[in-house]
Amino acid sequence: MKLNSARLAWHDCAYNESRGGLSSLEQRCLLGTAVQTTERGITADHQVHTTLAGWIQSAIAKLHPQLRVFGDFMYSPHITRELTEDIREAAEDVVYGMAVSRSPRMTRTKKARAEFVVKGVLYRYQYMHQGGQSANPDPLSKPETFRAWMFDRHGVRLESCAWGRDWEGFIDTCFDCCADLDQMALAPIAAVLYDMKKEAA
Repeated sequence: MKLNSARLAWHDCAYNESRGGLSSLEQRCLLGTAVQTTERGITADHQVHTTLAGWIQSAIAKLHPQLRVFGDFMYSPHITRELTEDIREAAEDVVYGMAVSRSPRMTRTKKARAEFVVKGVLYRYQYMHQGGQSANPDPLSKPETFRAWMFDRHGVRLESCAWGRDWEGFIDTCFDCCADLDQMALAPIAAVLYDMKKEAA
């Protein structure tokens, strides 16, 4: 497990390191399951990874549930599609509630559409920040591509005539909420990494 960033640590702490990736795949194809043999015993590397992962997992477990679900949505490798959908929906609820509370009052119709705007912003934010270094470009930075994505993915049409007045501010607020949640979720992980590096020095 590399201790390069809090984002990467959040992602990597969920993995169990094992040896023989291709041989394990071959066993699964032939037998339908993986069989552990004495050759693949636990090594010191495995123990180090498990210890480091445990410290990160402990810090994650102490987070407020809303921060934990946002961090899981952003950085955890998920095993099942159902689990991913539940976490995505919970993260959307957190961002939506936060963004609406920071925005001017909305009509019921605009609030209904705002839920889908939050889905789009989270899709964009996750794409931009996954991988640990926040180096990906915004895939839907232009209003027309964002509106087209919203219609293709969710069947929601956002009008372009008053885009700046109706949606630009709300989208900026959603991005600010994501950045705030991200920072609050990652700060304890970064503190653990700092302490680990300090101990190792």
